[in-house]
Amino acid sequence: MDVRLLGTGGRDGWPQPGCNCASCGRARLAASCRAPGRVLVDKVLEIAPGAPPAPADRAGRVGSHRVVAVPGGWDVTAPDGARLLTAAGPGAVPRPPDGAAAYDIALLDLLEWPAQLGELRARGLVRDHCAVAALYADHRVTSAAELARRCLLWGVAMPADGMTLTSPAAGPGEGGPGAGERPPRGRILLLGGARSGKSSEAQLRLAAEPRVTYLAAGPWGGGARGADPRTGSPQAGDPAACGSRIGPDGTADAEWAQRVAAHRATRPPWWRTVESADVAGMLRHESGALLIDGMGTWLAAVMEESGVWAENPLAGQAIAGRVAAGRVAGPPGAEERIADRVADLIAAWRQTTAHVVAVSDQVGSGVHPATRAGRMFRDQLGWLNQRLAAESEQTLLVVAGRVTILPS
Repeated sequence: MDVRLLGTGGRDGWPQPGCNCASCGRARLAASCRAPGRVLVDKVLEIAPGAPPAPADRAGRVGSHRVVAVPGGWDVTAPDGARLLTAAGPGAVPRPPDGAAAYDIALLDLLEWPAQLGELRARGLVRDHCAVAALYADHRVTSAAELARRCLLWGVAMPADGMTLTSPAAGPGEGGPGAGERPPRGRILLLGGARSGKSSEAQLRLAAEPRVTYLAAGPWGGGARGADPRTGSPQAGDPAACGSRIGPDGTADAEWAQRVAAHRATRPPWWRTVESADVAGMLRHESGALLIDGMGTWLAAVMEESGVWAENPLAGQAIAGRVAAGRVAGPPGAEERIADRVADLIAAWRQTTAHVVAVSDQVGSGVHPATRAGRMFRDQLGWLNQRLAAESEQTLLVVAGRVTILPS
């Protein structure tokens, strides 16, 4: 099967006529123009948004291609048995039925929902030999350079008008032009301030992974120590099911619950979620993709367990509130216990076989903490970030949603 991308842009192309947004402006300045998305299959079948696949010539010949509609797209099988999955148009997410066979070429609107690729891989419908390309590119992404970066992260072909994708002729491992290369796996540390976009970037980087464990690392109410890192089963008192937390007045923190629910809604539903402070245990056990969010809340939990915060603090009280209060018990040996936990974490980080993306707060750029608690938390997290960065294949800084790779 040969699939030619006659156009790779959105419904009106990219830049979009009459649009004055920054993305369209950058495309005009770079003379980077994409025609509206349109696909030609084996020179006989044309697929365009808003209409079913149609004969490409006046004679109306489509050969022996079998075309089946699936929710959000089209399933096309060529006479030689090669299979194509394509989105029906911009914003569409194709959902093949259970029992569908694997595809050789997939054309997806990954700007609409990048995690659809991870789901297809998890279902075995997109395998290593499959040639995948992002289709319907438009001003939903800031620039062509950012689109290329995302395609590299997801292991898919960067779309270009006129590109031809060919189904593999010799079996797995020979995906043909445009099959894309998967990015290297390893340990990635994402640093950034509050609302910098670091968590969104972490999820974006793992969107195409078929198996992801999301580790919410931090202090949980009711004295819970989170889930068993070997099974993900909630332990006694674990709020994994509801994300509850006790507020300063001793009642459930509704605002926190809303934040947790909103954050969970951004994650793909098939990701496994674990709420636990045993980050070292997860690093030693996991072998797939592991997203840790975040190291700051993990450190807060460790400091709580070590007795550094106020005596008998309210379970689940916000970290900011503890720091602002400045109430530090400072029991003997607390700093040594923190150091032991950090050393255990770094040892596990160095030897993990998982593909890890960890989120951490970049500290020290704001107001100098006025309390001992604030200064201790800032110092400990700064030192932890340094040690993690030294043992990471890649360290990134996220500012206002923009990502900068820091030198190793």
